[in-house]
Amino acid sequence: QVQLVESGGGLVQAGGSLRLSCTTSARTFDSYTMTWFRQVPGKEREFVAAIKWSGDSTYYADSVKGRFTISRDNAKNTVLLQMNRLKPEDTAVYYCAARPGRLWMTRGIEGIASPNDYDYWGQGTQVTVSS
Repeated sequence: QVQLVESGGGLVQAGGSLRLSCTTSARTFDSYTMTWFRQVPGKEREFVAAIKWSGDSTYYADSVKGRFTISRDNAKNTVLLQMNRLKPEDTAVYYCAARPGRLWMTRGIEGIASPNDYDYWGQGTQVTVSS
């Protein structure tokens, strides 16, 4: 079983920055597509950003393009989400998710952005952006 642990959430004013980390126990981390989702109470889980198992491709939700950057540190089995110019609308619980098997865009954008396509999840970390 692969364990995912998120950290780095907190309270920040609008316009500020946060850096989220997701550390995994995956033995073959370089074969996992890694993705960040977020969820607000009463709403469906929303795709944020994904990075290919090889690290040479990324995909972002339109709402975060130009503000968020996803990256991976294979030496530490870690995925990062740098969040800049934060808005109150970014307030949510942020979850790290993993898909094994060197799979990327096998069902197109709708597949990579679907929570149902991921096998492993972290516990989530709260991000709150005040006005």
